[in-house]
Amino acid sequence: MIVFGGRGLLLDVEGTTSSISFVYDVLFAFAKARVADFLAERRHDPAVREAAAALAAEAGVADADLDDPAGLTRVALAAGAMIDRDVKSTPLKALQGMLWRGGFESGDLVSHVFDDVPVALGHWADSGLDVRIYSSGSIEAQRLFFAHTAHGDLTPHLRGHYDTTTGPKREAASYRAIAADMGLAPREILFVSDVGAELDAARQAGMATALAVRPGNRDAGGLLEHEPLESFAEIVV
Repeated sequence: MIVFGGRGLLLDVEGTTSSISFVYDVLFAFAKARVADFLAERRHDPAVREAAAALAAEAGVADADLDDPAGLTRVALAAGAMIDRDVKSTPLKALQGMLWRGGFESGDLVSHVFDDVPVALGHWADSGLDVRIYSSGSIEAQRLFFAHTAHGDLTPHLRGHYDTTTGPKREAASYRAIAADMGLAPREILFVSDVGAELDAARQAGMATALAVRPGNRDAGGLLEHEPLESFAEIVV
């Protein structure tokens, strides 16, 4: 049990609010299977084109012509390879978010969250706590994810979202920037994640931390000790 007297909660997604298997086996698989067709159909969309060009540069295929089918194939293959490696790439995450929008809006995708999550989010929000999400997935993807869960739309409980445009999740500066944006001292924020290196960075920035221990999670790693919890119900506010 964690007794927290602060004013803000910052939550990871994969392995914390949702199972790792859903992210890998459903969301990533959905994006990989559709990225080639999506790029071909939406290549004239400025947002898609910008993300695709940035991804191509990161993947070493910057010379790929987005107006040529062969060039689009090279970018799609590069995207698929990055998805397989779970590369924390901002343009890849942007493309995934755009892809997932269609899936969520059509009903083909419905987000998994652990059963304790909706109750906890509602309780925290009703208690006046500032609850926000920090994930490597794009802000658009986060909003879609929490708007289309098996428990309904959870976005009314969330006050904000952060992704890698704020900074890498394993660097203390990112957590200081988030605290400043929330208008809170870092010590007033509890960060919950399943990744030790992320928790280490948050602790270095001055935040309180808790390690999410969920079914299917990998070894957390990291250097510091963080209070483990198996359910958000173990957080007493």
